[in-house]
Amino acid sequence: MSRFSDYISQQSGDLWHVFVTELKRIVRDPGVVLIFFIAGLGYPIVYNLIYWNDTLTDVPVAVVDMDNSPESRRFLHDWEATPDVKISYICYSMQEAELLMKQQKIHGILYIPSDYSRALQTAGAQAHISIYADMSSFLYMKAVYMSANMVMLDEMHNVQIDRYERMGMDDQTAWTLVQGIPYEPVTLFNPDGGYSTFLIPAMLIMILHQTLFFGIGMLAGTAREENETLYFLPNRKRRRSVFRIIGGRALAYFVVYLGITAIDLLLVPRLFHLPHVGNPLTIMSFAIPFLLATIFFSMTVSLTVRNRETGMVTLLATTLIMFFITGVSWPQELLPKFWLYLSYLIPATWGIHGFLHINTMGANLTIAALQYHALWGLAAMYGLLATGGLWLQGYLYEQRQAAKQAAELPDASLQNTDHIVTT
Repeated sequence: MSRFSDYISQQSGDLWHVFVTELKRIVRDPGVVLIFFIAGLGYPIVYNLIYWNDTLTDVPVAVVDMDNSPESRRFLHDWEATPDVKISYICYSMQEAELLMKQQKIHGILYIPSDYSRALQTAGAQAHISIYADMSSFLYMKAVYMSANMVMLDEMHNVQIDRYERMGMDDQTAWTLVQGIPYEPVTLFNPDGGYSTFLIPAMLIMILHQTLFFGIGMLAGTAREENETLYFLPNRKRRRSVFRIIGGRALAYFVVYLGITAIDLLLVPRLFHLPHVGNPLTIMSFAIPFLLATIFFSMTVSLTVRNRETGMVTLLATTLIMFFITGVSWPQELLPKFWLYLSYLIPATWGIHGFLHINTMGANLTIAALQYHALWGLAAMYGLLATGGLWLQGYLYEQRQAAKQAAELPDASLQNTDHIVTT
């Protein structure tokens, strides 16, 4: 029993030694402090400040009304009544409106042809309008197009009702034919249609993922430059203690990032009025496997990092790709199979979807079970890969050292022989 207690004490002592040493390396490295604390806490605030006004209002537009009828004026009145656009110019030709667009004085054009009112009053005819939007920004296009589309749908109902009334129907019968089932559209989880409401919650997870990934890569690169392929335990224990080395380092990263994660995922959404309907305890419970999976994923990749600068190059080369294939900015169903399967190996993919389900949609861990269990699986897989990779590096290091010593022995024997002969 005493020997077992001594063994446990030794193991825990080694783990504690690695944990404390890694914490010291984190706080003593200005670059890692910048990535972990300044970027990890500052980026969510900066992104929210950039997208503070996440919906555009009063976008300046121009109108080319070639019909100039009561019907066309009614359409324009209803369009300007929306909060999205503001009619700043009335033009008499498309050339004039296009010039304003090129000068960036407007961001949209609405063209009404001369037969607009006649087509509305003719049974079986179809009226046309044309919308031209500034595609230099998605938000301009969204404001111009969506507002015109809503007015157009409302105008279609009015036209149908007018035609039924001219056929002798009363208002109630005409309205029933136009809209048999009354409905009211409700936008779930993003009622304002805002860009930050859609983007920032996903970016919070990506920021945590990439700052951890970059910081761990920098620490690994520094260790390679300092010849610490296997570090923090005496030489005789290193290769036999890879579990304690991996566990101690992972525990240090986890302790540091648990507080950062709580601030980013719990405080920031409330501070900037982002969706935050999820249970805080559920969010942090989900964050545990996400952090572990990200830590072990980063430690596995960091085995290939040879210098400090490699981490920066890796970060710049992978951030946009990782965010794109997570399925937030582009549906995963439309991704090629290779990129889809690759996204399953990245903890951020499961972390983003699970966090959106919990934080934005109010799901619990039972509903987000797929993402939750996938993160635990990735944590186990990358934990084993990081451990095996470190053990292999230790084995190869010992082989090189043994070969180097064997190569030096003949030289030493030859020098001794020469000395004897000379003497």
